[in-house]
Amino acid sequence: MSARPEHHEIDHRTIKLLVGVIAITLSWLTSAFAKNTLTSISAAYFENGWSQVIFIGFLFAISALMLAYNGYSKVEMVLCKVAALCGIIIAMFPCRCVNREEIIEGLHGGAAIVLFLILAYLCWGFFRRARAKHNRRANVRSWIYAACGIAMLLSIGSLAIETFTQGGMTQHVHSRFVFYGEALGLVAFGVSWLTASRTLPFLTSKDERFSPLRPNNPD
Repeated sequence: MSARPEHHEIDHRTIKLLVGVIAITLSWLTSAFAKNTLTSISAAYFENGWSQVIFIGFLFAISALMLAYNGYSKVEMVLCKVAALCGIIIAMFPCRCVNREEIIEGLHGGAAIVLFLILAYLCWGFFRRARAKHNRRANVRSWIYAACGIAMLLSIGSLAIETFTQGGMTQHVHSRFVFYGEALGLVAFGVSWLTASRTLPFLTSKDERFSPLRPNNPD
């Protein structure tokens, strides 16, 4: 801790660590602090308490971090900026829920779908880069990325079914179907980015392990 850090700016692995922790905790924290049972994570917008603060604040934090992250290609860089914009839209334009109408029809849901599709694509990038390393821990990470990507696609699919059936899944399967579908996508997103942060010792070898409190980290 006494040594000076090599770089003045935040490391991309610190971004991934923060994004991962925020995404994993967003759904259960909004639910835990809500006064009412949330049928959608976005319904936290109307809670007017800690649940609302966490929902909006966490989305803005994720958006800011996504804006700072450029990925490994021009395509990933552009998609990260689009994802940041989608996060802000989701936070500022609430969904049609708890008997409230949308400010702009379809904007909230459309932004959420685009965001999850981009995150699934970035997860595919994590998968490809891990497979290219050809070592045991990287292979384990690649399967985690694959599982997370599939989970995000399942989340998108479940929410699409709910939309096309006009609330049929909520009415006939479970009253919190949308909440659990969104939570699945967010947790999968968080796990993939937390894994990509290289901070987990059991998934990362010593020569590539990262710590945000270490002044000198491997590239």
